[in-house]
Amino acid sequence: MKKRLNWANMLTMSRIIVVPVLALCLIKGGYFYSILAAVLFIAATFTDFLDGYIARKYEMVSNLGKFLDPLADKLLIVTSLILLIPLDRSPAWIVALIVCRELAVTGLRSIASERNIVIAANWLGKYKTAFQCAAVIPLLIHYTVFGIQFQLAGEFFLWIACFFTLWSGFDYFYGYFESGII
Repeated sequence: MKKRLNWANMLTMSRIIVVPVLALCLIKGGYFYSILAAVLFIAATFTDFLDGYIARKYEMVSNLGKFLDPLADKLLIVTSLILLIPLDRSPAWIVALIVCRELAVTGLRSIASERNIVIAANWLGKYKTAFQCAAVIPLLIHYTVFGIQFQLAGEFFLWIACFFTLWSGFDYFYGYFESGII
């Protein structure tokens, strides 16, 4: 029990807990709640780096953490992007591509896991996540603040995120078709 409820896993679980609060902010709408949603997202994103650092440095890596960490990332990013669609802040087709890629790679990892093969995140997957976060933050803010058009910045990064999302998804599948896993 001690290994499961360590500080790293508690930070990861905090990201999952933030998801419905962030969703409520987006549903509520308006300038204040948009800024609050962005602040929550930034804080949650910071915990993603922090929990990994703590887990490795203090040898708190656990199977629960290996499961929860990518789940928390996907819940945070996908929920944000989906809820931005009805607010006209993100195109539904790009969000659909991102969600489909996440489901497909998760399925690939499940198949590999059944064969005791771990598919670790590669540099493309890390870039994909970084650009998705770089897109979501300004899309959450949406409004022009201090002369910065956050919606335009978010759209710019969303296109880059879409590119890395598709490239990394193709790369995972190509590599694992070539290796004979599937």
